[in-house]
Amino acid sequence: QLHVVESGGGLVQPGGSLTLSCAAPGFTLDLYAMGWFRRTPGKEREGLVCISRDGTSTNSTKSVKGRFTISRDNAKNTVSLQMNSLKPEDTGIYYCAAVQEFGQCVSEQYEYWGQGTQVIVSS
Repeated sequence: QLHVVESGGGLVQPGGSLTLSCAAPGFTLDLYAMGWFRRTPGKEREGLVCISRDGTSTNSTKSVKGRFTISRDNAKNTVSLQMNSLKPEDTGIYYCAAVQEFGQCVSEQYEYWGQGTQVIVSS
């Protein structure tokens, strides 16, 4: 079963940037659409931004559009999330997930999940 691993979380000041990475040792990620999701205190896990298997299509939620960018390097078998202009409300646990078919960027559509990496945006 596919197992994905996130890295890159940490503490960042408001307005700052952070890049998260996702890898799947032993698996070929280009067989999967990938997505980044977030769980913030008191809220359900939400889809942020997702990318198709070949990287030609993405979809993102309104709250992060223009600030968060997903990319993938299938040669290196990694998926990244570049986060800019971070806000305190971006604080949460960030998850990478995979699914075979690219579609809606919602938790219910994704099958394989990492353990998450924490991001704290605070001064």
